[in-house]
Amino acid sequence: MTVFDQREQGFEAKFVQEQTTEFRIKARRNHLLGLWAGGLMGLKGDELALYTGTVLSADLAEPGDDDVFRKIVSDFAAAKIEQSDRDIHAKMEQFLTVAKREVLTGE
Repeated sequence: MTVFDQREQGFEAKFVQEQTTEFRIKARRNHLLGLWAGGLMGLKGDELALYTGTVLSADLAEPGDDDVFRKIVSDFAAAKIEQSDRDIHAKMEQFLTVAKREVLTGE
């Protein structure tokens, strides 16, 4: 194996690790977001756990965060929960910061 091949394998391994970490951070953020949103809707126990799963699944619909945002907005509208788009985006950013810390430090 040449030095070039070794470097290429190293870069590929690093890329995979970074993508895995990014996925874990977004999944954790979405879990926290689901707990927050579900709590505002009065969900508890198994209902809350199921709801957080639907928030996690919503993120698989398309690249980016718009799919998760639309789900939360839609669910709040159905539950007659008043939250501005700005507030929801702020929570998404807040939970992203928390998720990064938790994933990167192993909390």
